[in-house]
Amino acid sequence: MKRFILILNLFILITACKNKNQEEAAIETNNNTITLTEAQFKNAGIATGKFTQETISTLLKANGKIDVPPQNMVSISVPLGGYLKHTNLLAGMHVNKGEILATIDDQQYIQIQQDYLTTKAQFEFTESEYKRQSELNKNKATSDKIFEQVKATYHTQQILIKALEEKLKLIGLNPQKISTATISKNINIYSPISGFVTAVNVNIGKYLNPSDVLFELVDPTDIHLNITVFEKDVNKLSIGQKLFAYSNNNPDKKYLCDIILISKNLNKENFAEVHCHFENYSSLLLPGMFMNAEIETKANIANALPNDAFVRFENKQYVFIQTHDKAFKMIEVEIGNSENGFTEILNAESLKNETFVLKGAYNLLMSLKNIGEEE
Repeated sequence: MKRFILILNLFILITACKNKNQEEAAIETNNNTITLTEAQFKNAGIATGKFTQETISTLLKANGKIDVPPQNMVSISVPLGGYLKHTNLLAGMHVNKGEILATIDDQQYIQIQQDYLTTKAQFEFTESEYKRQSELNKNKATSDKIFEQVKATYHTQQILIKALEEKLKLIGLNPQKISTATISKNINIYSPISGFVTAVNVNIGKYLNPSDVLFELVDPTDIHLNITVFEKDVNKLSIGQKLFAYSNNNPDKKYLCDIILISKNLNKENFAEVHCHFENYSSLLLPGMFMNAEIETKANIANALPNDAFVRFENKQYVFIQTHDKAFKMIEVEIGNSENGFTEILNAESLKNETFVLKGAYNLLMSLKNIGEEE
């Protein structure tokens, strides 16, 4: 009997101690409220306070790709066609303006040079005859009909020589340097710009039509970033505004850019194109590369709390407000932009009279979560 009474007393004592510990914690998980003892309050490192007015800039994020304006992209072709005799170009190689890109072979180039030299030789005689007939006609020593025939032949030869000179220039030959000793079936293709080879579409021995593109070149001096911005954000941007761009492969490497053009038209998805110029060109920036952009827009005065005041739980943002002396309630908030250690609260108007946990919010979340799991 005594042993039974002793066991009963021990059970009552243990139950009382457990109830006392639960009363000290006094955590109500149904409404996300937690009440701490004095000791728990000190150990949690709780600090409370109100909203503060902070200057916070809006960070606008966008994406796009590296682009090159049409005047900085060149497609190389052979105006009159021919066989590719020689080239050593590879995609990615750098070329200088005036550098030989390829050598083309074709019999028609011999014919053009032959026609030019023949016509030029004939023109010398025709010009001399024209001058002679002109003097004779002035003195009425020859008929007007003969003079007009010589004059027509003279002008026809002039036109033919001019046309052949332009053909020679078109294939890269200097008419002044064409002679019987320089006639050749080969012509050289020269680079019109300094830049990089982005495509090589031919091989040695291939016959090329005038419409075929042999090589594609890019002048990187005016390479720029083309980003798309949603309609509602266009009015936040201005010419000359700065932004940082980075790629997904190397997000830590950021490139400073200036906005140089804002499109006045919207596409079908209500996006506007914004063109930006890189302040410092890098060979790592290639046309067609996708980039992300961060644009800091106009700064605003906002109701904000320190970043330590916010806790993330189940993909939502929360803060703790003080309901009583050492009682706190976790509530969901809508957050805006962050800057200098502070984060804007968008629904601040409904919380302007509340006192917030500025430090120790994470400790409160862990206590609330752990006890909730135990129960």
